[in-house]
Amino acid sequence: MINDMRVILSAIQLTSTTNVEVNLATIKRLLTKITRLNHATDAELDNVRHLVVLPECCLYFGGKDSEQLALAENSDAQNDLLIALSQLAKQFSVYLVAGTVPILTSQGNKFTNSSCVFSPQGELLDRYDKIHLFDVAVSDSTQQYCESRYTQKGSKLSLVNTEFANIGLSICFDLRFPVLFNQLTKQGADIITVPSAFTRVTGKAHWQTLLQARAIENQVYIIASGQEGIHENGRETWGHSMIISPWGEILACLPREEGYISVDFQPNEVKRIRKSMPLTSTLS
Repeated sequence: MINDMRVILSAIQLTSTTNVEVNLATIKRLLTKITRLNHATDAELDNVRHLVVLPECCLYFGGKDSEQLALAENSDAQNDLLIALSQLAKQFSVYLVAGTVPILTSQGNKFTNSSCVFSPQGELLDRYDKIHLFDVAVSDSTQQYCESRYTQKGSKLSLVNTEFANIGLSICFDLRFPVLFNQLTKQGADIITVPSAFTRVTGKAHWQTLLQARAIENQVYIIASGQEGIHENGRETWGHSMIISPWGEILACLPREEGYISVDFQPNEVKRIRKSMPLTSTLS
C-alpha cells in the first residue's frame, strides 16, 4: 500500500493576530484551498496522506507573552484550542502539525509552547514542548526577547510514527541547536517539522542557511512554516516558509504574505541519499 500511496507535504504561512477565531478562520480557508488543489485529482482519498504544518503561535500572535498565559489559563479546562485544531484535522483529513499553542503547566504560573500533532481522524498523536527558549537581544523594534518569563521549557524529544514516515518535531529557536535534530534522526526521523516565528532580522541573516544545514547533515525533509509580516504589537516576522529535500534543495518557498506551499514526499529519496552518502560519525 505504501508504494501506491501519494504523500503530500504542505506548510501554511500566517500573519496571526491576537484573535483566535480570526486565526482559525484563516487556517480553515487555507486548508480548504490546499485540499481542493491536492486531493481533487486523486480518485481514492484512501491512497493519499497529507501532512500540513502550521507556524509557531498559530492561534495567537502579536500580543504580550502574559496574554499567552491568560489564553492558556482560559482554555485549559476544556482544551478548546486543541479541540478546534483537532476538528480541522478531521474535517480536512490531514495530519496536522498545529504549529504551537500555549498549554498551562501543572503549577499554573507558566505555559508550554507546544507543537501538537493530530491524525486525519482528529486524534492527538503527540505533543512537543519547545526546549530552547528565545531569550536574546535583537536589533529590531522589540530589541529584547525573554520567552522564559512566562514559558516553561520542555524536557524531551518527540517523534511521531505514521504509516508513511517518522516525523520529528522542533520549534523555531531549536533550529540553532543541531544536536536536537541529530537525536531525532538517530531515533528514525525522515521528516522534521519547524513551525516558527523568526524575527525579520534573524530570519534574513540565518533562516535559509540553518534550514538547509539541518536538512543536509541529517538527510531529512525539512518542513518549515513561518509567521510573516508586521503584527499588532509591531513585531516583524520573516516568513519564507520552505520545504527542503534531504539533499538540501529548496523544493518550495513562500517569501511573503499568507498562503501555503506543497510538494510530494519521496521516501525513496531519503533512503537513496543515506545509502550513497552514509553520515554515521566515528566519534563517540
